[in-house]
Amino acid sequence: MSIMKEFKAFAMRGNVIDLAVGIVIGGAFGKIISSLVADIIMPLVGLLIGGFNVSTLKATLKSPVMDGSGKIIKQAVTLNYGSFLQFTVDFLIIAFSIFLFIKLINRMKRKEDALPVTPTEPTKEEILLTEIRDLLKNK
Repeated sequence: MSIMKEFKAFAMRGNVIDLAVGIVIGGAFGKIISSLVADIIMPLVGLLIGGFNVSTLKATLKSPVMDGSGKIIKQAVTLNYGSFLQFTVDFLIIAFSIFLFIKLINRMKRKEDALPVTPTEPTKEEILLTEIRDLLKNK
């Protein structure tokens, strides 16, 4: 089998396509959640804790080095913990959303599994074969 045929067989399997769709949707979902956190939740948190942008919080470890005219020679060394806080909230919201989505899917599967299976009526062939079996059993 040529490499192209093998690749086509691999790429066209259902699981690979489902995975690709999941990745694309997950990326879009991640952007929505990132926007929710950055544009809605964190400004409210910043307002509650003093009216500033949380993502700009940082601790300066070493001040910038400047020459006599005020031009920066070396940048300051900072710990940008505000950005870390924003990404952490981002992650928690995404993880919780996925948890709720999986919980909903599992609940729907349980309801589907709990539905009573109605027995199907036997076909004419099955009825005939059952009668033949019973006749042979009686002889």
